[in-house]
Amino acid sequence: MTIHWFPKHMFRALQDIAKAMVKTDVVIEVLDARLPRSSRSAEFESIVNDKPCVKVLNKADLADPSVTDQWVSYYSSQPNVTAVPLVAKDTRLVRKLAKHCLSLIPDRGTPAKPTRVMVVGIPNSGKSTLLNTWVGKRIANVGDEPAVTKGRQLIDLKNGLVLSDTPGVLQPSFDDQRIGFRLAASGAIHDKVIDYEHIAKFAAAFLMEAYPNFLLARYKLAEMPHDATCLLEEIGKKRGCLVKGGHVDFQKVGELFLRELRNGTIGLISYERPVDE
Repeated sequence: MTIHWFPKHMFRALQDIAKAMVKTDVVIEVLDARLPRSSRSAEFESIVNDKPCVKVLNKADLADPSVTDQWVSYYSSQPNVTAVPLVAKDTRLVRKLAKHCLSLIPDRGTPAKPTRVMVVGIPNSGKSTLLNTWVGKRIANVGDEPAVTKGRQLIDLKNGLVLSDTPGVLQPSFDDQRIGFRLAASGAIHDKVIDYEHIAKFAAAFLMEAYPNFLLARYKLAEMPHDATCLLEEIGKKRGCLVKGGHVDFQKVGELFLRELRNGTIGLISYERPVDE
């Protein structure tokens, strides 16, 4: 299964971001703490270049805390980069971002000479929620569907910072299909273009290797099934995801499994570590 997800407005968005980057002092890149590497669009690489950057590891409440600590250390060791784990709805944590941005550009940060901050991130990374929390009111559209934000807007915080919001952008395709599968499992790719069964089997196989105890506890399993298909089949039988004849509906159990994975019901999970290839 190959995943492609790149609405036409994303091409225009990338052009706008590249133009605006010239007058940007600091970039806030919103990443998913569960998959920081996969949730960074390769399309941003050449655009952001060497701009001072705050890496926001959002959805830290859903990620494995010990792995998140590894990512914070990894990114913070890079020049002109600060890494911060947070939850986009946490006002206290979000408003601390101002201090991080100002520290990266010490010669700006006054109302007369504000620090110009661009906020970027892939769809469904929580970028719009973060902006709304920071400003204290709804200034960016938020929705469960990826690619909700369509245009760039400027927000003057009146405290020496001017924020530039941008649409969420994914790369057109993935050379490493594991990236696409991780993004689909996390909810970053529209469910209309994925197959629940295939993505759930991918995620189940990963959890069987990396977090087997979470699966045993959540689904009350006496022992780990032989493979991902058998795991989903057992879950489907337990949850009544059946079709005529008593056979498991793998689309239905796949949707159920992904929903519980995404909302943290199965456990705090990270899909990748800095040392991973």
